[in-house]
Amino acid sequence: MPTYDVAIIGGGIVGLATAYRLTEQYPNTSVVILEKEDQVAAHQTSHNSGVIHSGVFYEPGSLKAENCREGKRALVEFCEREGVDYEMCGKVVVATDESEVPELERIQEKGRQNQVECTRIGPDRLHELEPHVQGVAGLHVPRAGIVDYEAVAEALAHRVVEHGYSVQTGAAVRDLHVTPNHVTVDTTAGAVQAQHAVNCAGLYADRIAAMSGQALDTQIVPFRGEYYELVPERRSLCTRLVYPVPDPAFPFLGVHFTPTVDGRVECGPSAVLAFAREGYGLTDVDWGELWETLTYPGFQKLSARHWRRGLRELLQSMSKRVYLRAARQLIPEVQMDDFTAPWAGVRAQALRRDGTLVDDFLIRETNRVVNVINAASPAATSALNIGSLILENHLAGRLDRVQVATESGGTAPTDA
Repeated sequence: MPTYDVAIIGGGIVGLATAYRLTEQYPNTSVVILEKEDQVAAHQTSHNSGVIHSGVFYEPGSLKAENCREGKRALVEFCEREGVDYEMCGKVVVATDESEVPELERIQEKGRQNQVECTRIGPDRLHELEPHVQGVAGLHVPRAGIVDYEAVAEALAHRVVEHGYSVQTGAAVRDLHVTPNHVTVDTTAGAVQAQHAVNCAGLYADRIAAMSGQALDTQIVPFRGEYYELVPERRSLCTRLVYPVPDPAFPFLGVHFTPTVDGRVECGPSAVLAFAREGYGLTDVDWGELWETLTYPGFQKLSARHWRRGLRELLQSMSKRVYLRAARQLIPEVQMDDFTAPWAGVRAQALRRDGTLVDDFLIRETNRVVNVINAASPAATSALNIGSLILENHLAGRLDRVQVATESGGTAPTDA
């Protein structure tokens, strides 16, 4: 059985970034990345809007706020070093009527506390920045941007493989066996043994965490986000990221317009329950996973409180006309024929048993397994700093003990 110091479960951007940070700080560590698909970055990493988030929306002092700020800086440095295209195009957050202005002011205050450059603007300045966007007030955030996260993940994978780490695809985890001395990870490609494991499994992170013995009061609930793309001749409708003022009761940011690094403009996403954890289409149904969601007390409580909002999102998903109505709140000129066929991503959202959404990154650990249970947006922006966080707060002490024991010719002490 192959043996490693660290096994990372999940070859998305967070798992790859964690491996990359290990190459920097523990270059002699042996690492395997276990990915169930036949390529890395197959799900959330490659199915998102490609936004480099500024951190303006997040609660000051939260892991999201802290890791987004530092992660954005690390991401930009990595892109420049590796030649990955990115652009700091900037963002405007738009209040479409006076009732949204108080929330816009709260967002500005969050931005100030999170050390994000953001300026309150009126309708005239908004029109100068984005002539086709309509609003009574706005927030200009110049240091938000766009990038191809799949390209970032591929660059990270190249670097970790170059360092000698193993990226094993087609290796879906079936079970974990944790002892005081090691972790055995049973996969469809065979078993591996490691001193420690890091669970970055995204949509299945809660299941892997349960296998590790982690006590959980949360479950991953998948939400599908659908995007349209503007036809080429209408891409001039915006040059920056254009966001509505979000509903503070939800961690979703509403339908917005997003330029991409290859010159396209996307509009989205909606936010509806996916009928499978990897259910990218309305007809993609896994009855077992759907039943698991529908019978989960947390989802039942969330649905009871917010069924009207959920129904609106479902109608928006099913009707292009309803979707268009949401988009026109920001850019009134947009027409039905301006949208091409939709594509979708699925967000892994942790939900507590009491029906509240986990609105921050959630990392927990058992004896030998670090579980990244909730790493929704802005996890891609923050990935390199999340990797540092996992290493510094959860792995460093363990790896130091292994290294000392190895250098002294002894065996590493257990964590029991």
